[in-house]
Amino acid sequence: MNRVNELMVGSYLRRSTGTPCCGSQTRAPYRASVRRSALNRRRPHYPFVGWRLSLVLALVLSFSVYTSLAQTPAKPKRNLLFIGQAKGYQHESISTAMATLHNLGRNSGLWNTYLRTDCTAITKKPLKWEAKNLDAFDAVVFFTDGELDMDASQKADLLSFVRDDGKGFIGIHSAAITFTGWPEYGQMLGGYFDGHPWGQFNAPLVVEDSTFPGMKNFPAAFTLFDEIYQIKDFSRQNVRVLLTLDAGKIDLSRKGVKRTDKDFAVIWAKNYGKGRVLYNGLGHVQAVWERPDFQKMWLEMVQWSMGLIPGDATPRSKPER
Repeated sequence: MNRVNELMVGSYLRRSTGTPCCGSQTRAPYRASVRRSALNRRRPHYPFVGWRLSLVLALVLSFSVYTSLAQTPAKPKRNLLFIGQAKGYQHESISTAMATLHNLGRNSGLWNTYLRTDCTAITKKPLKWEAKNLDAFDAVVFFTDGELDMDASQKADLLSFVRDDGKGFIGIHSAAITFTGWPEYGQMLGGYFDGHPWGQFNAPLVVEDSTFPGMKNFPAAFTLFDEIYQIKDFSRQNVRVLLTLDAGKIDLSRKGVKRTDKDFAVIWAKNYGKGRVLYNGLGHVQAVWERPDFQKMWLEMVQWSMGLIPGDATPRSKPER
């Protein structure tokens, strides 16, 4: 009976595998094959599970990292308000200056620039249609001249924006011919226009503080074709001069020269209450704004005005030469 059973099993295995099953020598392999077949039936094989699982894990990990980054708030940019209102002489370089500071902020990713030819935003009062007021800005630029369209409350808000809120104010070139009948503005800025005896010329310039932001981009002494103002109501006791005319290389006998001390400051910085003020008398000539060294200077000076980088604005006397 056992022999019959053995023959029946052998016949089944031959049909299943095509393997002969006779004799005692073949019994062990047949039994092993049967055991392997049984194990395979109990433990199914899925050839693609490995790489599919790896893919799922990778996707889960990537999503977790993305979610973590998305939840990390990006460092907000600063906001710069550029006022280009002209109520007197129309400087052609105002639009070039606007474009330059706008592009510097955008390309560096450091600030957004809001360009205006009116003074509506110079207020702390809420404005209609969600328009931005001074509270939205970190620094204000004036490339202006004449008596701007600002009432008494706006003037007070501008002074408070710098003095009390600790923000920045930048006056460019003809900002020194702005609000000449408003003494508090002149005190904040550091001085007023008092003529340009030499007009546009190859101005011999001397860097007085190369450590201040923007000034290291120039040699100690250089020449620049531009229009340079003579400044009145100006004192080194109130400002830190960064760039000046070389009085030894200009015609002091020229009509209109009034400063007997031969002190012709061109760029200066000062503290005003909690805030920072910068006056830069360069930029009448449009080509100046296209110079790489000039643009690098502005990139750093705007950052200083916003409090992004340090710079010493402590007043000091004229250095000995």
